[in-house]
Amino acid sequence: MGSADSKLNFRKAVIQLTTKTQPVEATDDAFWDQFWADTATSVQDVFALVPAAEIRAVREESPSNLATLCYKAVEKLVQGAESGCHSEKEKQVVLNCSRLLTRVLPYIFEDPDWRGFFWSTVPGAGQGGQGEEEDENARPLAESLLLAIADLLFCPDFTVQSHQRSTVDSAEDIHSLDSCEYIWEAGVGFAHSPQPNYIHDMNRMELLKLLLTCFSEAMYLPPAPESGSTNPWVQFFCSTENRHALPLFTSLLNTVCAYDPVGYGIPYNHLLFSDYREPLVEEAAQVLIVTLDHDSATSASPTVDGTTTGTAMDDTDPPGPENLFVNYLSRIHREEDFQFVLKGIARLLSNPLLQTYLPNSTKKIQFHQELLVLFWKLCDFNKKFLFFVLKSSDVLDILVPILYFLNDARADQSRVGLMHIGVFILLLLSGERNFGVRLNKPYSVRVPLDIPVFTGTHADLLIVVFHKIITSGHQRLQPLFDCLLTIVVNVSPYLKSLSMVTANKLLHLLEAFSTPWFLFSAAQNHHLVFFLLEVFNNIIQYQFDGNSNLVYAIIRKRSVFHQLANLPTDPSTIHKALQRRRRTPEPLSRTGSQEGASMEGSRPAAPAEPGTLKTSLAATPGIDKLTEKSQVSEDGTLRSLEPERQQSSPEGSPAKGESSQAWRGQRRPSSSSASGQWNPTPDWVVSWKSKLPLQTIMRLLQVLVPQVEKICIDKGLTDESEILRFLQHGTLVGLLPVPHPILIRKYQANSGTAMWFRTYMWGVIYLRNVDPPIWYDTDVKLFEIQRV
Repeated sequence: MGSADSKLNFRKAVIQLTTKTQPVEATDDAFWDQFWADTATSVQDVFALVPAAEIRAVREESPSNLATLCYKAVEKLVQGAESGCHSEKEKQVVLNCSRLLTRVLPYIFEDPDWRGFFWSTVPGAGQGGQGEEEDENARPLAESLLLAIADLLFCPDFTVQSHQRSTVDSAEDIHSLDSCEYIWEAGVGFAHSPQPNYIHDMNRMELLKLLLTCFSEAMYLPPAPESGSTNPWVQFFCSTENRHALPLFTSLLNTVCAYDPVGYGIPYNHLLFSDYREPLVEEAAQVLIVTLDHDSATSASPTVDGTTTGTAMDDTDPPGPENLFVNYLSRIHREEDFQFVLKGIARLLSNPLLQTYLPNSTKKIQFHQELLVLFWKLCDFNKKFLFFVLKSSDVLDILVPILYFLNDARADQSRVGLMHIGVFILLLLSGERNFGVRLNKPYSVRVPLDIPVFTGTHADLLIVVFHKIITSGHQRLQPLFDCLLTIVVNVSPYLKSLSMVTANKLLHLLEAFSTPWFLFSAAQNHHLVFFLLEVFNNIIQYQFDGNSNLVYAIIRKRSVFHQLANLPTDPSTIHKALQRRRRTPEPLSRTGSQEGASMEGSRPAAPAEPGTLKTSLAATPGIDKLTEKSQVSEDGTLRSLEPERQQSSPEGSPAKGESSQAWRGQRRPSSSSASGQWNPTPDWVVSWKSKLPLQTIMRLLQVLVPQVEKICIDKGLTDESEILRFLQHGTLVGLLPVPHPILIRKYQANSGTAMWFRTYMWGVIYLRNVDPPIWYDTDVKLFEIQRV
C-alpha cells in the first residue's frame, strides 16, 4: 500500500529539513520534491507529520530552508495554475503544496521578523514555466500566491466542470478562459447551476482553506483602535489585480445562499450520505466575511438609487471602495437577487430551529455566526438590500432565528459574541420605521423557546425574549441592556397592541431598574429607566387605542411611578439604599409574574460545558457611540439631531432635555472614593431625577385611576376583563400633553464597532477550524483564548 510509504517519505523529508543546518539549494529538486511529488497525504496527515515545534525550529535555526520551502511551494502552485493542472500528478502536487502552506503560514505570521517575508520578492519566484513577462518576476511572493489560488479556483477538471466537449489535446487555455462562465452555483447574476461534483468541491475547499490562512495574518496583530489597519492580503486579493474577483465573489455568495442542508427533504438522509457540500459552504462563508472586513465608517460607500435593470451589479453607482468584494456587494440591486440571498440566509438561520420536531431529522448546521456576520455586512454595505428586507414580512424569517439564538445562548459565557451580533443586527433594523410596523404581524409559528407561552405578535416575542435575557442571562450581558432597550424604544411608536404577558414584563423591568439601590449603584443605571419611560410614552401617545393591556398594567403598578417621582435624594437615604444592596440578591432574579408553561419542545438555556474555549472580544462601544439620534418628521422622514439641539429642547427624556454631560454619566463622575468605588451624590441624583419624563404617565393615571376605581366600586368588579373593556373604549384625546416628536436612535458605524467585528469574526473562525486546527496553539494577538 503506497500511502504508508508516502507518509514515511514525507516524514523523512520533514526531519531532514529540521536537522539540516546548512541551507539546501533551491535548485536541489530531488530534495524539495519529496514534500509534494508522490505523497498521498490528506491535510490532516500534513498537520500530524509537521509538528509545530519543528516548524518553529526551522524558523529559528535554518531560516533560509523555511524561506526556500515556502517559495518552492508557491512556485509549484504558480506552475499548476499556468499549466491548468491537466494530469493527476499535477493536481496532487498542487493539493500537497496547498496543505503544506496552510500548515506553515501561521508560524510565519506569528513572528514579527518573518511577517514581511511574503511581501518581499524572491529571485525567480514569479516565473511560471516560460517566464514570458519579465515584470512578473518582480511580484512579491504573497501576490504570486494569491493570483495562483484565484486561477486554480477556476481550473477546468480540477475545481470547475470543463466545458470542452472535444478531445483532450484542445485543453482550455487557462489565460483565455472567461471565469464568469464557470461560476460555481446559480444565483446572483448567474442562471446556470453546474452538476454537483464531489471532487471539485473538495479541491475548492482545500484552496479556500489556504486562502483563509493567507488572510489570517490579521490574527497576529494586536487590536488597533485606529481603524486604518487594512489587511494587505485581502486588499490585494480583492483588487483589480485579481481578474477572477467578480466570478469568485459571485461563486462564494451563491454557494452559501443556494445551500439547502435538508437536501431532498427526506428526513434523516444526512445519516446515510455524508454531505460534502457543507464544509465547502462553511469555508465559502468564512472567506466571504473576511474579504468584506472593511470599515464602512471610513470609506465612501456607493449611494442608493435603484434605476438600472438588466445586470446583476448596478453600474450607475459611483465607484465604491477599492475592495471589489465590498463594491460588488454594495451594487447588487435586482429584486430577484435580493430574494435569493434573503431566502437562502433565512433558510440556513432557521435550520437549527427545525431540529426539535423530529430530533436529528435534519442536518444541523453550525455556521450561523458566519451567516449573521454576512447578513450584517449585506445590510451595512447595501442599503437597498436593507430596504428590501424590511419591505415585506420576510424580515421576520431573520428575526425569529435571531431571537432563538439570543434566548438559547443567554446563559453561556462562551457565546457572548453571538449575543452581541444578534443584538447589533436588531439595533440596525430597529432604526427603520418598517421594522416596527412588521412586528405587528401575529406570531403563530411555535419555535421551541424557553419563554412563557403568550398569544400575540412578533413584538411580544421580541420583548418577552429580551426580558428573559435581562432577567436570566449571565453577568457579562449587562453592557447589552442599553442596546436591548434602545431597540424596544425604536419600535415602540409602531406597536399596535401588546399582550398582557408582555405588558407585565415591561413593568417588571421598570420595577427592577427603579429600585433605589440599583439606581444609585452605578453611574449608568438610570439610563435604563429613561428608556423604559420613553417606551411607555411612545405607546401611550401614538398607540393608545390598541394597548389597553399596557395601560391596565401601568394602572396596577402605579406605585412604581409614584416612587420614582418621589425618589429621595438626601445623603442618608442614598447611603441606606446602598447598604441594603449588600444584603439583597440581584433585583432581576425575581420574576415579575408567574412564568407559567414554556413553549413546546424548549429546553432551558444551558451554560457552557466546563473547558469550553472562548475568544476575547474588543470592548463594545457605549450606546451613545453606537447610535445617532434622529427625529421622525410628520411625513415619516428622519432628520439627524445635532447634539446642541438636544440640550436646549424642552421635554424631559434623556434624548431630549438631558445635557450630554448627565446622559453620559461617566464623563462627570459624581464622586469617586480612593478605592475607585462609585459614589452617588445628592446633586447627581437631582441632575437626572428632574428630567424623568413622567408627565404623560402621571396625567394618564390622574385621569384613569379614579374612573377605574369608580367602576370597581359601582359594579363590585373583581374581573379584569370588564376593566379592560372599559379601557379599550376609553380615550385620552385632549387630556395628555402634546405628543413629543418620535426619536429614533439609528445605528452608527464607527471604528470601535469595526474593531469589535474584526475580533469577533476572527475569534469565530479560529474556534470553528478544528479539523485541521489551523491556528491552534499559535501565538495569536488579536484576541485571547480562554477556557470557560
